[in-house]
Amino acid sequence: MALNERELEARDANRDVGAELLQSLRDVKAGKVGKVNVVKITHAAEARQRLGLSQSQFAQMLGVSVRTFQEWEQGRREPSGAAKALLKVASIRPDAVHEALAAP
Repeated sequence: MALNERELEARDANRDVGAELLQSLRDVKAGKVGKVNVVKITHAAEARQRLGLSQSQFAQMLGVSVRTFQEWEQGRREPSGAAKALLKVASIRPDAVHEALAAP
């Protein structure tokens, strides 16, 4: 059951948040954490980060909407074959992508 405002104030008056944070860090370092979340970096996110572009800049470069790119980056949708190929090249050789885009 949720605590009311008075109960929250009473509970928080006796807390030492700094000590709680330090104890949490000690627990993590000692491996005493109950759940570890691993975030998988998508090819889209990796490629964009290696090129040093914003989501909107990278989406414009690929010729897709920002929303579509965000869906790829967050793993909710898969890019098409051609987009996958460009993302792979951008991940492996970001300099080649920069060079190709700079060419007239």
